[in-house]
Amino acid sequence: MKMSDFEYEADHTKHSIGGRGGHIFRRAFHIGMAIIPWAYYQYGNTAADLVSLTPIQLIAAIGIISFIFELIRLKAGIVIVGQREYERYQFSAVAWGCLSIMLTFVALSPWEVPSGAHAGWLTIPIILSLTFGDPAMGEARRYKFDNKSVFLIGSSVCALTWILCGYFFGTPYWLALIMGPLTAASEWPKLKWIDDNATMVLLPLAAVLMFSPFL
Repeated sequence: MKMSDFEYEADHTKHSIGGRGGHIFRRAFHIGMAIIPWAYYQYGNTAADLVSLTPIQLIAAIGIISFIFELIRLKAGIVIVGQREYERYQFSAVAWGCLSIMLTFVALSPWEVPSGAHAGWLTIPIILSLTFGDPAMGEARRYKFDNKSVFLIGSSVCALTWILCGYFFGTPYWLALIMGPLTAASEWPKLKWIDDNATMVLLPLAAVLMFSPFL
């Protein structure tokens, strides 16, 4: 029998390393990733200068290093608090999220400095939609909302994120109408080897790259 979305989420919560505490840590860590774009645009130049790299080279290096560390973790069969037992044998959600976020910085850096807009006008809403949208949808399932309601909640959170980024960073407001539902829909596929931390970034990233010549 095929597992429902809620059963899938509840099952993974139950089997998180550390139980309920591990689940809470996982959610908090996920939301905490929102600090990444702030740290990059606030302190990226300073941090890059310390290692004689450009900011985008530093981001790429972090992505490469995280990939290597994930390979080492898999080789050693290590899982930590908040991870799920199956992540002992395959790429973790954290690794997928980190690699996808770093790729977003690298891929969008050529488009990030138009006149009158913040440098992160495209990267920031993609990352924040993941950090806030995914936990919102996951918690909605835990509280037994039906699939339509979960999608509407996720779409609303992600669209609001893009709207706020429009106000603060100059992101075109109309993108919220597309990227909200697209990001929420990107969470649907339950693939064995690719975590939704990747799909919720990479699919919106692909869409933004297609739109970027017209922005």
